Amino acid sequence: MPDAQRDIVLVVDDSPDTLSFLTEAIERSGATVLVAVGGDLALDLVEEITPDIILLDAVMPGLDGFETCRRLKAKGRLAHVPVIFMTGLSETEHIVKGLEAGGIDYVTKPIAPDEILARIRVHLASARSAQSARAALDTAGRTLFAVDAAGAVLWCTPQAERVLTALGGPAGEDTPLALPPRGREWLVRCLSGTGAAPLALTDAQGRAHSLSFIGRTGPEILLRLSGDPTAAGLERLREHLPITGREAEVLLWLSRGKASRDIGEILGLSPRTVTKHLEGIYAKLGVENRTAASAIAARHLRDLD
Repeated sequence: MPDAQRDIVLVVDDSPDTLSFLTEAIERSGATVLVAVGGDLALDLVEEITPDIILLDAVMPGLDGFETCRRLKAKGRLAHVPVIFMTGLSETEHIVKGLEAGGIDYVTKPIAPDEILARIRVHLASARSAQSARAALDTAGRTLFAVDAAGAVLWCTPQAERVLTALGGPAGEDTPLALPPRGREWLVRCLSGTGAAPLALTDAQGRAHSLSFIGRTGPEILLRLSGDPTAAGLERLREHLPITGREAEVLLWLSRGKASRDIGEILGLSPRTVTKHLEGIYAKLGVENRTAASAIAARHLRDLD
């Protein structure tokens, strides 16, 4: 078993000369080297040991580096392990293909030992910094995560991973984590600028969660999951009742026993405006008074409590 105090570098290449060269150079730097002569062997090896970084040949017989990388990244515990592609191909489409498969960097052959060691140091430091930040977020109870434009999870705090899995995530570790279908539809609206309101999602145990859009940095779209019943309740009322967003806010607070004056103070509305919204709510719901409207709202909000 490799020394737990040393960095573990997995080198995947079908060339014995490349494996020998890289093993010697990396071990001189003080790291432990694991080798695999094919993508399938690399996938078997990571079932036993989790490397800190992976050097992956792009072109190999059988399972090539691109598909190997995709399968490695589909394993939840390897999602944040940096992958550096090694290739003799300099065509742009191959470089892009490697990055799209989940690689973080690439080097072209023949490989200069000083260059590859420098890249390993930089990516190991970045990975550890990101891991520490995510661990701190989870310790603070933050369910933050990032997805790409298709809704595939790029990284998440452990707490967010638990919630996403409960919302219908993968049953096995080889299935990539992603937003549920309603979440992906909502994300499209958010990115188009028409649906940034929090989305209410209910997990298999009937617990409600609110999905919020935080922002976008390059390919990463930052989202937050929370158990905020107010945001979830508003989405539920807007989804199931023929009312506007503002009317949903008024009805939500009405269902919580707030008087018209209190609702006005909470929402920054005048008493007259609150009354007008209530009249609109009664007409749309086909009821005569606040008690009946509250009862309808409570029926839709029951599993959010």
